[in-house]
Amino acid sequence: MEIGFDELMEAVVHGFEIGGVAILVLGSLAAFVRAGLSLRRREAGEVYEEARRNVGRAILLGLELLIIADIVMTITVDPTLRSAAALGLIVLVRTFLSFSLEVELEGTLPWRRGTTASASGSAGRPDGV
Repeated sequence: MEIGFDELMEAVVHGFEIGGVAILVLGSLAAFVRAGLSLRRREAGEVYEEARRNVGRAILLGLELLIIADIVMTITVDPTLRSAAALGLIVLVRTFLSFSLEVELEGTLPWRRGTTASASGSAGRPDGV
């Protein structure tokens, strides 16, 4: 039995979808378990912030895989104008979600990370270096 291109690409898409969902579920569970175990040694506020960051990272990675699945599906399996428009909307929403999560996790805009780190690193030094 020979597998056609469309069937192969659908299998690839399903693999990325399963991987994305698995990362969302397992990454979140791991973050919560780790937080539960950390409560014995650290303050609740610190544990909460770390758990929040870890869940956010799992969501970001899972979303990335789901975006890959959508792109592969649109380009290879269903290359119509309607599916391309749907892909554009999905990628736009997921990109906004990813961007928002990243800003929330890092506490600063991506293009300000370098300037914030360098400003705080040289703030206490008289020569500014």
